[in-house]
Amino acid sequence: MLEETLRWRSSYKPEEIRWNEVAVEGETGKVFRANFHDRHGRSVLILRPGMQNTASLDNQIKHLVYLIENAILNLPEGQEQMAWLIDFTGWSLSNHVPIKSARETVNILQNHYPERLAVAFLYSPPRIFEAFWKIVKYFLDPKTFQKVKFVYPKNKDSVELMRSYFDIDNLPTEFGGKATLQYDHEEFSRQMAQDDVKSAKLWALDKQPSNGFAGAEVAPEPEALALPVS
Repeated sequence: MLEETLRWRSSYKPEEIRWNEVAVEGETGKVFRANFHDRHGRSVLILRPGMQNTASLDNQIKHLVYLIENAILNLPEGQEQMAWLIDFTGWSLSNHVPIKSARETVNILQNHYPERLAVAFLYSPPRIFEAFWKIVKYFLDPKTFQKVKFVYPKNKDSVELMRSYFDIDNLPTEFGGKATLQYDHEEFSRQMAQDDVKSAKLWALDKQPSNGFAGAEVAPEPEALALPVS
């Protein structure tokens, strides 16, 4: 799995994706990093599949990969996982994620970001989602399957489970909390542009040579040593 992931990262180059390449995918806020963490300090991705606004599967996956990388970039020290909150408002069979897209998403998450997902809460999915889920669940390995939690407002146990992960004051009303969920695309784009700079420094992409050998490692120049004064 490690070898496959290294080959995937070498060809897909997720660390080199920049927000301006995928910004159009984020115009409706269908997937974005929340401005709060869960009780364990994990980054939170909010997914709203009912707000799909594009048709290109490749770009949709690229957008998701970018945000997974961004969620990891913003993890606090000592934390390695993220949480997903999925809101089904506006979701229907006419605008649902294609099976191919769902399978590719699962493949990338399980094979190239193993153990990065701590939990995924599917909040109040409609009854018609059950048919879709019966297919998608077969793509999940047992570990990932156990991380998927269905939450229904009238099911006290499921609500309590989600609240054990999130402070209700931070949790948006769309997920049974008290906070107002606002997605400002321009403001989020500014945040992502800043994170792109941070990511480039982390991966040393801001220091790559412009001679066509961007993939080569460049040894840092040795620091000048001050000679002792005799």
